[in-house]
Amino acid sequence: MVATAPTRRLIWRQAAVVATRDETPRARTLVLAVPGWPGHLPGQHLDVRLTAEDGYQAQRSYSLASPPEDPRPAITVERIEDGEVSPYLANELRQGDQLELRGPIGGYFTWTAGQGGPLLLVAGGSGIVPLMAMLRHRAATGSAAPARLLYSSRTYDDIFYRAELDRLVARDDGLTVVHTLTRRLPTDWSGRRGRIDRALLQEVAWTPAEHMHAFVCGPSALVEAVATALVNLGHEPARVKTERFGPTGS
Repeated sequence: MVATAPTRRLIWRQAAVVATRDETPRARTLVLAVPGWPGHLPGQHLDVRLTAEDGYQAQRSYSLASPPEDPRPAITVERIEDGEVSPYLANELRQGDQLELRGPIGGYFTWTAGQGGPLLLVAGGSGIVPLMAMLRHRAATGSAAPARLLYSSRTYDDIFYRAELDRLVARDDGLTVVHTLTRRLPTDWSGRRGRIDRALLQEVAWTPAEHMHAFVCGPSALVEAVATALVNLGHEPARVKTERFGPTGS
């Protein structure tokens, strides 16, 4: 059964790390056991709070990477070198360690299989995380909604969930994944190169007449450029939903 967005008051809960998985040299997934977790929708996020021995607290928001079918919520954290929280989560946290979290949060940037398709997902860097929750949900429910992911990464090694995305495409159930790299390219790279622009969007997206659901997530500049281009191409603004990452003390 797919979870629905909870209406209860958000409270801080204790969570235990039950598994970790490296996604890239700088990013790691944390799988959490959370007593009383109310369930979530693909695209929602949660708040993480860390408390130091002297009482100092730091709080950050992270998108949920897991589908609602998984009772253990998971987040994928990319390490920001001068960050306050992400280096600890991505490097130091171990199985059995505890942290506080609050969520799930958000109801606008969500998609469930019952909404159908076609579905366009556009990600930049770690913006893939909430979109991956949607793709995992799509697979878990056996949805055949046509879906296309356009994913921009700095380098080949920076691609989150690379092997899993390949496996999802291999299911041959209507999912297409298009990668583009903006910096160093492997010598045998056969994908796209450069930033996502209007021409690439026009090539990958459905036509406005097909009334696609579009979700765009990543750095602010990418999100603004993609959303503007999609609207200029004739897509309904209400069907282009965005979530952006701005500068933080991550």
